[in-house]
Amino acid sequence: MIGRWLRRCHDWPVAMEHDTPARGSEKRRVRSDAQANRERVLAAAVTAVLREGRQVPMGTIAADAGVGIGTLYRRYPNREALLEALTLRAFHLVLECAENAENLNEPGLATLSSFLDCVISHADQLVLPLHGGPIPTAAETLAARSSVHQALQRILERGRRDGTIRADATTRDIIALTALLAQPLPHNPGPDQAPRRLKAFFLDGLAPPAR
Repeated sequence: MIGRWLRRCHDWPVAMEHDTPARGSEKRRVRSDAQANRERVLAAAVTAVLREGRQVPMGTIAADAGVGIGTLYRRYPNREALLEALTLRAFHLVLECAENAENLNEPGLATLSSFLDCVISHADQLVLPLHGGPIPTAAETLAARSSVHQALQRILERGRRDGTIRADATTRDIIALTALLAQPLPHNPGPDQAPRRLKAFFLDGLAPPAR
């Protein structure tokens, strides 16, 4: 009997070694599923807010996302928390556009053009303060907004150095321009060339005056 007990004890570490990767894989799957569910809820919330405004019923958002209202409230205890999450998501998308444009290593004005094209393509995913979204208050959202401003400042500085962007252009100018171009147009469900036409006019104005 003692011999059998010792053999079983000897086998435990082996069993644990085989079980650990499986448990780790299961945890990763659960985290991945949770992230996918969270993104589905936020995507549905963006669509609902842009369609019906900030006062859209939470029940409508839950139904659009395919989750129960209790699940929605467990993740976001009130409307303000959900809107803050949407604003953070929007800043992350805009920041990704800015960083991707920077990485193209183009002249400043071309970099700004690439950034604006990216933001325009995400217009139906953006809930931002200049679009009527809430003023951010959470530290993470404020940090993301600051990162966007810093990235735009770097793009402007690149343009000033290479002579493609006029010296008096400011980050505030670019933020206002971005918000205008990324504002979804009402009663226009399909793709629209108006924002890109306007972008071209604005970029012409940002170029230094001819001497």
